[in-house]
Amino acid sequence: MFGLRFDLRHPPFSPVSFSERYRACVDMCEWADQRGAFFIGLSEHHGSDDGYLPSPLPLAAAIGARTANAMIAVSALIAPFHDPLRLAEDVAVVDLVCGGRLTLIVGAGYVPSEFEMFGVPLSERPSRVREAVTTMRAAWSGEPFEYRGRTVTVRPTPTGSGPMILLGGASEGSARRAAHIADGFVPSDNACWEFYRDECLALGKPDPGPGRTEAGGEVVILAEDPKAALVDLGRYFMHETNSYARWSEESGVPSPYRAADDIDELMTRGQYRIVTPDEYRAELGDAAAPILHPMVGGIPPDLAWRHLHLFEEAFLT
Repeated sequence: MFGLRFDLRHPPFSPVSFSERYRACVDMCEWADQRGAFFIGLSEHHGSDDGYLPSPLPLAAAIGARTANAMIAVSALIAPFHDPLRLAEDVAVVDLVCGGRLTLIVGAGYVPSEFEMFGVPLSERPSRVREAVTTMRAAWSGEPFEYRGRTVTVRPTPTGSGPMILLGGASEGSARRAAHIADGFVPSDNACWEFYRDECLALGKPDPGPGRTEAGGEVVILAEDPKAALVDLGRYFMHETNSYARWSEESGVPSPYRAADDIDELMTRGQYRIVTPDEYRAELGDAAAPILHPMVGGIPPDLAWRHLHLFEEAFLT
């Protein structure tokens, strides 16, 4: 059991083209699906200097057409930047291509420059999230419904009642909102889970339990010689952590990523690790289901494939 996640960062020093990276992503998803992957995750951000994936739904459709079993999750789909009615249509089509394997983790967004790009006030985040979720639910029924004062009907409808919708977030408001309108909550700050749990209980819903306690965000890359691999991979780790840290500083939203001045400092934190296949196998044991991030920070496809093939030899053969 394992999964993959992608954000398609493409830093200026990337030795490959955007097209090569995107095509490699789809190839890796097909490879993983054929080897028992249970999860493929895609992220969304906008206006990033490194081309961070801005349109996960078209990519999800491409992956869905090349895979047969793995769940495909958009994590997170930033609702305030999408027209809710068009979003309902697009998601329905992607879900049909994926054969009902699509899941949405809907987020409100947090990077001020992205809201400036789309001309959306930050203050409208909660209302836009709620409208997006309620519109999708109503649209996927296939029945006429009221939308902004008009009666509309959406076709085609997705598989069954449509994809599962979870809410992501890092605030009490997002946690409590998830209890009301979503199928679950995925906190970026685990401290928010208790707000979600409290609201679920207040609404008479089943107790969702204590939630996660781990920090999350760890990236592990496999290599036969970790020290030698760090020479090739270190700048990609640095690029990711410093990019996320800038967004966190700009927004004031807590993040597990902190800026680093050099690779030695970054590697002492343990958030990025390069280990041998034997070390990773001993660490995971039999019960773990790792989520691999093969092109983290813009790692080129050839180096990412080395990691995946080592994972295959260690765990899948």
